Amino acid sequence: MKTDTPQTVYLKDYTAPAYLIDTVDLDFAIETGGTTVSATLAMRRNPAVAAQPLVLDGDELKTLSVTVNRKKVPFSETAGTLTIADLPDAFTLETVVRIDPDKNTRLSGMYRSADGYFTQCEAQGFRRITWFLDRPDVMSTYTVTLHADKATYPVLLANGNPVAAGDEADGRHWAKWADPFKKPAYLFAVVAGKLDVLRDTFLTASGRDVQLAIYVEPGKLDQCPHAMAALQKSMKWDEERFGLECDLDHYMIVAVGDFNMGAMENKGLNIFNTKYVLARSDVATDVDFENIDRVVAHEYFHNWTGNRVTCRDWFQLSLKEGLTVFRDQEFGADLHNRQTARIREVRGLRAAQFPEDAGPMAHPIRPASFVEINNFYTATVYEKGAEVIRMIQTLIGRDGFRAGMDEYFISSPPWPPPANSTSRNSCAGTTSPARRMSRSTAFSMPKPRPTR
Repeated sequence: MKTDTPQTVYLKDYTAPAYLIDTVDLDFAIETGGTTVSATLAMRRNPAVAAQPLVLDGDELKTLSVTVNRKKVPFSETAGTLTIADLPDAFTLETVVRIDPDKNTRLSGMYRSADGYFTQCEAQGFRRITWFLDRPDVMSTYTVTLHADKATYPVLLANGNPVAAGDEADGRHWAKWADPFKKPAYLFAVVAGKLDVLRDTFLTASGRDVQLAIYVEPGKLDQCPHAMAALQKSMKWDEERFGLECDLDHYMIVAVGDFNMGAMENKGLNIFNTKYVLARSDVATDVDFENIDRVVAHEYFHNWTGNRVTCRDWFQLSLKEGLTVFRDQEFGADLHNRQTARIREVRGLRAAQFPEDAGPMAHPIRPASFVEINNFYTATVYEKGAEVIRMIQTLIGRDGFRAGMDEYFISSPPWPPPANSTSRNSCAGTTSPARRMSRSTAFSMPKPRPTR
């Protein structure tokens, strides 16, 4: 049992990361009794921060090796950190750790479910996979290779686009994925399992075919068509309303029964609780179908408001979640009925968020401190946050709001990117300002009004 005293984190104490991670290369060897994770990180000192030792986050990791530029280095390890001193300005850090997803009952990090292995890294689950700077303002491009038994885990997925795959000895196989866009660790995801898949495509406004896939437990493909249609409608609506085109060649949804959230917006590989994917007309209600529309849309809309533009720190949670709730509310209003949708939203606000504001757990949409960030996934952060965004649109009008959103998407990154970095946006050359954005960025959140 943990006996350490929880530490309060304060917004006023925010400091930029001392190190940045440009690229991440991960190798997962999934085996019975544990998984070996090898990580190769191309790192450099943040020029905006005074020199200091490298302190990495980790939780329940068995460290097998640590090297810098392929040489063993001294390090100190505690229950939650790994520290290395005397590092050059730029270097390659390689770590190898052993984790035990089969015994991970927290459903945070990498864990075992009935149909395979899955991950959940928001808010701080990636540190349960490998040593890392597990904070949202450290953004990197990821390449991931997965190895597993082919008969038991025929499906191997990760963020981004498939690069290569093949067979190995002893009935094993491998698959390699690369995500061309920088992202924080909380958006990382891998899946290894035995799953059925429903495939389709979406033709974007610029004429690109995006490959769509929904992976579900075996025997449940007949409950997927509505979720696939909802995804396609979401993609079309985001193009028409906000000028935002899907920026990947592949977009995947995985539905799993053992999942501690409704759904998660991992870049290009959304993981859902089955409740918000599976539906069949003979057993589901109209409300079930509408909820699937909204949740599928919400996670897809995060592809831009949350993924391509992400949080500087967890105090800004509402500026991805409140904004994306507002976007999924607008989608639902356009798709169904604006008046009845708004009535339902206000009823939900009064039933869940008003009591929160009136009680001892009252907090602003941007809190000043937290002890456990998972406690701030609240109706205030989501629904009240969406109302603040709606208020802005009401004050400046839909056209003004759209112009502001276009500017929001093309804002600059918080610190200089590598000198040789170039835009890898597959939508470059289209007319929307959002599509001209070359990379994700962190941002500053305006001071919220008091809760009461």
